[in-house]
Amino acid sequence: MFNLFISNSDSESGFMPKIPVLIMITLATLSAGNPSNKIQFSDSRSIHTAWVYFDAKPAVRVVDAIAASGLTRPSIDRRRKVRPDQPVTIRDLPLNSRYVWQVDRHCRRIRTRSKWLNAVSVEADWNQLQAIAELPFVTRITRVVRRTRPPGSSSRIGGHLTPDASRTLDYGYAQEQMDQINAPLAHDNGYYGQGVIVLMLDTGFNLEHEAFDSLDILAVWDFVQNDSVVANQAGDHSSQHNHGTQTFSVLGGYAPGNLIGPAFGAGFLLAKTEDYDDEFQGEEDYYVAGMEWGDSLGAEVASNSLGYLDWYEYSDMDGNTAVTTNIIDYAVSIGITCVVAVGNEANGDWHYMIAPADADSVISVGSVNNDGVITYFSSRGPTHDGRIKPEVCARGYQTAMVNPDGAGYSTGNGTSFSAPLVGGAAAVVLSAHPDWTPMEIREALMMTADRSATPDTIYGYGVIDLWAAINYPLAVEPVESPQPSDLAINGLYPNPFNPRTTLILAVKTSQEVQVELLDLRGRVVATELDGTVLSPGRHSLVISAGGLGSGVYLCRIMGARTTLVRKLLLLK
Repeated sequence: MFNLFISNSDSESGFMPKIPVLIMITLATLSAGNPSNKIQFSDSRSIHTAWVYFDAKPAVRVVDAIAASGLTRPSIDRRRKVRPDQPVTIRDLPLNSRYVWQVDRHCRRIRTRSKWLNAVSVEADWNQLQAIAELPFVTRITRVVRRTRPPGSSSRIGGHLTPDASRTLDYGYAQEQMDQINAPLAHDNGYYGQGVIVLMLDTGFNLEHEAFDSLDILAVWDFVQNDSVVANQAGDHSSQHNHGTQTFSVLGGYAPGNLIGPAFGAGFLLAKTEDYDDEFQGEEDYYVAGMEWGDSLGAEVASNSLGYLDWYEYSDMDGNTAVTTNIIDYAVSIGITCVVAVGNEANGDWHYMIAPADADSVISVGSVNNDGVITYFSSRGPTHDGRIKPEVCARGYQTAMVNPDGAGYSTGNGTSFSAPLVGGAAAVVLSAHPDWTPMEIREALMMTADRSATPDTIYGYGVIDLWAAINYPLAVEPVESPQPSDLAINGLYPNPFNPRTTLILAVKTSQEVQVELLDLRGRVVATELDGTVLSPGRHSLVISAGGLGSGVYLCRIMGARTTLVRKLLLLK
């Protein structure tokens, strides 16, 4: 059943209500009650790392909201693509400094602060956590789990490649992986990520390699040691910066004759968010801090090969549970295209994707070999709530990259190395279409991949085709010549969707509006708003797909003088 609801609030669509003149908004609902119930874990360790969530943010006048957010002009401009009327939401406003100060008095130290979560990450013993739980503004306390790296473990690095044939650009060792995703044709036509800001979160970055010499690195930050050094430094494991150096080279390296990545023309923000010694899967609080930092500096694409599973169950892979999953979905809603590795768990006990690859707005990436065959380790779908994962695939077997020690080249295996190929591709698509939103880029990459007609939970929609994605016919043209200000689509998010999406209509004059859903044969499968009169203004229509099957549908909106048609992709 195709259900449609009209609401004055945008909350169901992922859009926040407009900020009133003076706001003091409660972002959580678990306050008061027994303080002991606020601590949602228990174990015997003497020192704990935990998220402490607050109940509210301080009052801010609407005219001061953008200034209070601390966002840069590139960030505001990017957000206006998806939130033209409200680029700043409650979640972007600063934490209550009084709350932070009081928590700081009761803990060993505050590790990170998250305005998006309205929370701080702390180190504290059990008695300190109990004291923090007594604070009336604290709503809940959850743990940040740590896992010590097993002795002798190391990243997976394969052998060396032999350079192959050259094209207009000589891709060297990377020729096959670039050919597989049809990146050279995009480069030949002048698209290589120029004008796009890419955020990478990883273990660190050794930039002393020829493949990075010509890149535009806009800013770097180490969230582990809280400084501006992202290469190995005192206190770091000798392999700390290896993984990040490798993934960065796959996405943006530029050393003609040896290695070229898809998005070598982009500007880069590099965040060190993983502690190699103490974390095998990583720490989600540094991840959150890195995403917020990148957003504030205007990141348009976020690519990372980090994942989390040890403290989750498969039932948590529902798109709504993991901290990083929720952060990814919010980042997409404010205009950041997010690409992540699906994980390397297919041959193990876990088998499925890892967080945040379960997010419903992310582009999660599986691994294939050079023949396009899925690799044995590439994590499988579906999500626990039945959605297809991964979204797409790229080469993650013997993927060419730099040696992280600063000289030479090697190969590596893992979805860690297929993800940056797709992350780079997303930046290239955005350089060709600066007005496209994250969900439109996601749709273009998925619907032009080599298995888009028969997606499954192994390959998703298949290996991407970058040039085809650039040329994807994103929107169906209006069947009439409309008056643009009479009736317009201001947003359609998310798309692809499951189980619902939200259509934002802008109506200038009061008129009857009809909304129909058609299949690709042109048959009407549902009709809603059959002559419903909409008043002037902005209307939020929540569409629920009900019993319809996965596939492409056309949403037709007919007004008094205007007919508009948009594609909808339902994924189940």
